[in-house]
Formats: sequence, structure tokens, C-alpha cells
Amino acid sequence: NSEDVRCKCICPPYKDHSGNIYNKNVSQKDCDCLHVVEPMPVPGPDVEAYCLRCECKYEERSSVTIKVNRVILLA
Repeated sequence: NSEDVRCKCICPPYKDHSGNIYNKNVSQKDCDCLHVVEPMPVPGPDVEAYCLRCECKYEERSSVTIKVNRVILLA
């Protein structure tokens, strides 16, 4: 299920841009700032410096397991 995987990038404030969290469904190999952060909040020359500050993590989950646990807890 494509909704069970995502890349989450946490980018701290940079110059006059506030910090932000970006999520996107991408493959594990594409889990980086350049593929996830859209739209890029900084102009071309600052992209590399901005992306070096971002922390990106690939996350997987099982939505079926989550749904089953909810049913058990609510029963």
C-alpha cells in the first residue's frame, strides 16, 4: 500500500525562512530533501545549504495492523 510508506523531512529555520516538516510518498532511495521538499522555499544558490540542514527519514507502517488494533481496543 503506497500510503504505508513515506519520507519525512524536518527542516529547521534557515535565514528568513521558518522551519517546516515535509511528507511525501517516495521510494526509500528518493528519501532526501531534493525529492521531498516541494516547493523549495529557498532560491537556487541556497538549496544545497538548506537541504544539508534537513533531516529526512524513510518511514514504513502497516495500516492493516493499525486498523486491527483500533477494532480490538474499541471492542
